Amino acid sequence: MPQIALHTVLQEGRELDYEAVHETIPSDVAAALAEHGVRDWRIWRDGTHLFHLIDVDDYPAMRHALRDHPANIRWQATVAPMHAKADDYSGEDEGIPLLWSLAGQLARQER
Repeated sequence: MPQIALHTVLQEGRELDYEAVHETIPSDVAAALAEHGVRDWRIWRDGTHLFHLIDVDDYPAMRHALRDHPANIRWQATVAPMHAKADDYSGEDEGIPLLWSLAGQLARQER
């Protein structure tokens, strides 16, 4: 299952706002994510730092498809002002590179 990890940063003081809008995201946004291959998207917060783990078939294709999607445009208008750096939705980001995996190490040892 392909996964991508991301790190984003909130503006100071917007942490609780961000949590509030993520209690339940709009159903049209959730449907658009699923339609474009997202099986799960988890977010952890440490202060203003957000860590995302996304299970998705093709991350760049998903980002490209959602860039102009009406539901995502509305959603980004809600969450973008909370971030320290605006997301250009170019889809050219590759996420955080994987450094190590226990499962990967164990699988190599079994060979």
